[in-house]
Amino acid sequence: MAKIVPFKAIRPTRDKVSLVASRSYQSYTSFERDSRMDYNPYSFLHIVNPGYKYQKEISGEERYKLVRNRYLEFKEDQIFMQDGSSCYYIYKIVNREQESFCGIIAAASAEDYKNDIIKKHEDTIEYRENTFKEYLKTVGFNAEPVLLTYPDNDVIAQIISKTIETRAEYEFTTTNRDTHYLWKVDNQQSIDKIQEAFSAMKTIYIADGHHRSASSYLLSQDLKESNTTHQGDETYNFFMSYLIPESDLKIYEFNRLIKDLNGLTKEEFLIQLDEWFRIENRGIEFYKPSKPHHFSMYLDGEFYSLYLRKTAYEFTDALEELDAQVLYKTVLKPILNIEDLRNDTRIEYTHGKNDIVFVKSMVDSGEYEVGFGLFPASVEQIKKIADEGLTMPPKSTYIEPKLRSGITIYEF
Repeated sequence: MAKIVPFKAIRPTRDKVSLVASRSYQSYTSFERDSRMDYNPYSFLHIVNPGYKYQKEISGEERYKLVRNRYLEFKEDQIFMQDGSSCYYIYKIVNREQESFCGIIAAASAEDYKNDIIKKHEDTIEYRENTFKEYLKTVGFNAEPVLLTYPDNDVIAQIISKTIETRAEYEFTTTNRDTHYLWKVDNQQSIDKIQEAFSAMKTIYIADGHHRSASSYLLSQDLKESNTTHQGDETYNFFMSYLIPESDLKIYEFNRLIKDLNGLTKEEFLIQLDEWFRIENRGIEFYKPSKPHHFSMYLDGEFYSLYLRKTAYEFTDALEELDAQVLYKTVLKPILNIEDLRNDTRIEYTHGKNDIVFVKSMVDSGEYEVGFGLFPASVEQIKKIADEGLTMPPKSTYIEPKLRSGITIYEF
């Protein structure tokens, strides 16, 4: 039932792709962004940060219009080209740890998002949905696909395997030593098989990009209402996605850093934790959780293992089994008085790729009082939460792969 269709991508020319491709805008510091734009006139950052040209911070509708202008200039200068026919695109990333991710870039149906065929596991914020919708409406394109995941499928796997034996359209390595590959799938027989395979899937899941999905749906409704000849197959009815099999998804935890103990002494805090956990002081031994419902804690120069007392905690649904929710229900809210996980300034998050050593260093710096390490969620947990119509707490998962912007562009 999932409607996943090919499209005519706008793409950088082969000799420019390594120069155009960039990480997401938010992942750079302002110094990093400026440095890249100082020395690389082809970076996609010039499009999404148009104020750089005038050395001025620009926001809102004025920025959106300038983004559109920069994008059109890249097309006029033939930095970008458009494929002549609709294709699927196989995109592979091999990172410096030699982990490999391989999937299909395609257009996913916005109606499938509305009808819960494309399922979510995170809440979205309304003003962010509407802000990004207005951005998309003005600029007219999307350059960063939503990450979707689907059950492993032999038909799709065979097509991917056969395709990647051929020469790639793109092959380039970034400064952080990730290698990127792109192949076109323009054979009609393969296109039909891929489309049929996805149409047989009752459900696929958002791994990363909940706000982009929601905004794309809102945009489709706006443009549908303003189009008196709406047919349902217009490009605005879809949004660009990168679909990878569940077995390729890499999920890391988000660890928690807390600035104070809510007025408690160390001893009082440990006594309150004892209601919920079996606690072992491990001293200077680095401890990382090895299974669900086990947590690490770094406090006052020492590591602790915290094992949830299952007799004290009730697992009523899939969300209550999630470790991020367990920590919230047992520690953050009742003991540390942190209720608003999105906006409380006493809590910060660091993804698991930074590991427990980073948590230790941040607490040792004095900026934070205590740090908690979690065991990562599984694909099965994410799916179960989505299937039950529940949503995870903020910063529950850090999911890879992280895609580059500007490699394929989807125009509305």
